[in-house]
Amino acid sequence: MLQAIQSQHFESLPGHSTTLHLPDGTALAIHIEHFEEVPSAKLRYSERMPFSLEFKSLVPTEFVDGLCALELPELGLVQDIFVSRVPAMGRDPQLGYFCISFN
Repeated sequence: MLQAIQSQHFESLPGHSTTLHLPDGTALAIHIEHFEEVPSAKLRYSERMPFSLEFKSLVPTEFVDGLCALELPELGLVQDIFVSRVPAMGRDPQLGYFCISFN
């Protein structure tokens, strides 16, 4: 399923809230903040355009990183998406800030 994911599946998500399903089975309410394609990271023989997605939790969380599931409009619930936490850096330290990168 991860091979089928393209940047187009994510580009309409910024500004929307959704649910991230954490590795322990809990659900975390999130708000998608930013989507960016990264053409300079494209591999020569890859058809997928690399991209990243940034989002924050809507409630405090201790979650740091791991394989999560996310509902995508065209694909349904996509499993095994690796999510990484990023530093709050001047933002509300009670919330979690995260990034997903696809190459």
